[in-house]
Amino acid sequence: MRHGRDEAFTAFMAARYPSILRTARLLTGGGPQAEDLAQEALLRSYRAWHRIGRLEAAEAYTRTTMVRLLVKDRRRRWHAEIPAEQVPEVALAGHEDQTATGVAVRKVLQLLPPAQRAVLVLRYYHQLSEEEIAGVLGCSRGTVKSRAARALTALREEGVLAAVSFDCDRS
Repeated sequence: MRHGRDEAFTAFMAARYPSILRTARLLTGGGPQAEDLAQEALLRSYRAWHRIGRLEAAEAYTRTTMVRLLVKDRRRRWHAEIPAEQVPEVALAGHEDQTATGVAVRKVLQLLPPAQRAVLVLRYYHQLSEEEIAGVLGCSRGTVKSRAARALTALREEGVLAAVSFDCDRS
């Protein structure tokens, strides 16, 4: 039984790790915190693999775990920048625009509290419905709507979303 679980989890990791890490980077702003968040969520997913049931549900379970760990972790720990011993590798030529966009998105998301950031990532990156987000966060649909509205308002006030309209703005 365990051998089958290991094979199924390995297949899941091989197929979905890049997506899980991208979500972690959006939720945390990147760096080692993103990798730690993804790894902790995957460890918990592995432990719960017998309850997950379907391979299709594994990514949603892992994403939910990441969001819950993020919100819980932000309440407990100090999160300051820690200098690296080595400068990371430089991106290859031709990827400047993608890299700049990714950095800009993570900077913008860091302006928000973790719960609001999670709502925007789940809504606009993962395309989850308000009801699905409420299930992930363990809150009501109304709370999801108000967090999204507050987050978008805060980003507009920062001048980031000056002329952008989102579907949750239309009530």
